[in-house]
Amino acid sequence: MIIQQIVEIINSNQKFLVVAHENPDGDAIGSTLGLALALRDMGKDVVAYNVNSVPAVMCFLPESDFIQACLPDNAFFDVAFVLDAGDVERTALPVKDLCQTMINIDHHPGSTFGDLCFLDTTACATAVLIYRLLLGCQYQLSLPVAKALYLGILSDTGSFRYSSANQESFHVAGELVGMGVDPWETSSHLYESHTPERMRLLGQVLPTLQISSSGRYACVTMTLDALKESGASEEHADGFVNYPRSINGVEVALFFNQIAENLYKISFRSRGSIDVGALAQKLGGGGHHNAAGAKLNGPLDEVKNTVFSLLDQLLS
Repeated sequence: MIIQQIVEIINSNQKFLVVAHENPDGDAIGSTLGLALALRDMGKDVVAYNVNSVPAVMCFLPESDFIQACLPDNAFFDVAFVLDAGDVERTALPVKDLCQTMINIDHHPGSTFGDLCFLDTTACATAVLIYRLLLGCQYQLSLPVAKALYLGILSDTGSFRYSSANQESFHVAGELVGMGVDPWETSSHLYESHTPERMRLLGQVLPTLQISSSGRYACVTMTLDALKESGASEEHADGFVNYPRSINGVEVALFFNQIAENLYKISFRSRGSIDVGALAQKLGGGGHHNAAGAKLNGPLDEVKNTVFSLLDQLLS
């Protein structure tokens, strides 16, 4: 069994790197912090890394500063855990060159890299897979670890609103609450502690709303000018794609995020009938059935026309 193989690797090694994807969401941060703190509790030497800083709304997690954005000089590890990444390149690290053994733990379809791959696309979040692994290690979860994993589950299930919120998600969340996690503390920090910069940015983005003639897809757009005028950063836009998805009749929501001149990152969200993961793959990206992303070069109108044409074909 894959969990037992990973447990044996943990037991027989000392130096570990734990890393997740860039622009981390709650599952990336929660999984990274949860596994890293647990490994440290087991007496291991651990570096938790993310190329981007921990989002401000997640800094309430105990020891969130354990996740760092730089590596020690000449760093080399016995084992590197790559979490929730989909593709190792999304870590922005040459992970394979930094370790003897790379272990991929993920729930994204098609995430098959690594010397060892613990992949379960039925899992609601990578945090659940970390929970299973820690049980396999016979590790008694500390409260900081439990809080980190709960954040990952809450975030990736959209507060248990998404179709990914399966029986296991509620069971594990219940176990974590039984260990002392306060659901209100987590949800209030994650959803009700927004900065003025975020709200100003939202005020710039919502007027860009476009709804297709069929009413079946809709999008909002964020430009570099909007970021500059609001004083916000890209992390403040987390969740903006959910606004067009909340419109009655919309099956696919899109968020066009300008990240450079003539370069846009596109987030896709589906209510379930459309596989946006497959759509994103056609555009060189990837993701889940209901949540995916891609990057496209070109002027905004051309980028939108490319995406909308594919959507019209899917919805016809």
